[in-house]
Amino acid sequence: MATTSVDRSLKDVAANLVSGATAGAVAKTFIAPLDRAKIVFQVSSKTEFSYRQCLRFLTDTVREKGPMKLWKGNTATMVRIVPYAAITYMSNEQYKSYFKSRDEAGQLSHAMRFIAGSLAGLTASFTTYPLEVLRARMATKSCYKSIAQSFRFILAAEGPFSLIRGISPTLIGVSIYGGTSFYIFGTLKNLHPLSSSEDLTPKDRILYGGFAGLCGQSVSYPLDVARRRMQTGGIKGNHLDRYSSMRKTLVHIYRNEGVKRGLYKGLSLNFIKGPVASSISFTVFDYVNHFIAGRESY
Repeated sequence: MATTSVDRSLKDVAANLVSGATAGAVAKTFIAPLDRAKIVFQVSSKTEFSYRQCLRFLTDTVREKGPMKLWKGNTATMVRIVPYAAITYMSNEQYKSYFKSRDEAGQLSHAMRFIAGSLAGLTASFTTYPLEVLRARMATKSCYKSIAQSFRFILAAEGPFSLIRGISPTLIGVSIYGGTSFYIFGTLKNLHPLSSSEDLTPKDRILYGGFAGLCGQSVSYPLDVARRRMQTGGIKGNHLDRYSSMRKTLVHIYRNEGVKRGLYKGLSLNFIKGPVASSISFTVFDYVNHFIAGRESY
């Protein structure tokens, strides 16, 4: 009996890892051009964001460098997002299982659902963060050609600590985003009129996932802007001292650019990108997990 239980547990972990990796890869590849545009505007203190400017950036990139340049840095994104998404979804399921086992009724409270999502985001970010820095550099500057070249260049020019620059707002941000998005998606599934997530249609999953992602990204967005500035602070032309800590970065952006044009620059693009990515990710995870493990995530 014990062996069967362990085997089942290992199968569940493997299913969650594969499902999470697949979900992250599909979602990020789909919205990669918009993600790159968002990063370019986030790291610039001079360029104001607008849909017109975003469209101009995308069309100029296609005209001058070809359409595949819209996916520049996506290799680094995949190297990061596959383990990140795999660890996020797997950790979330493991934390939820742990909290359920500690409850007499075997139920997951609202607080525990939020905490499980937060811990999942923290776990994944902490283990894959240097890849996020490489991805941000490759998306914003042409001097970063590949993952290996970028890694060597940053180490030689800035030292090893540059690979964890911006980790403070990242960890705080993902705990808020992860907790909010997983909490809302799981709660909406449980509140579904049919009372069983197995009865959810693809439309339901997409709507619930999109809304969950929109809420999560909206509440954590200023920290996302801060981490981008800190990650790319070593690039020539940027002022590293201004972005040397989370507090300095947030204060500098607020004083010089304000709330709408600084801390929430590019948020409106997230109203398109965020729900699309989240709905795809949650939906793909559920279907792949159900296919592999023969069960649903609650």
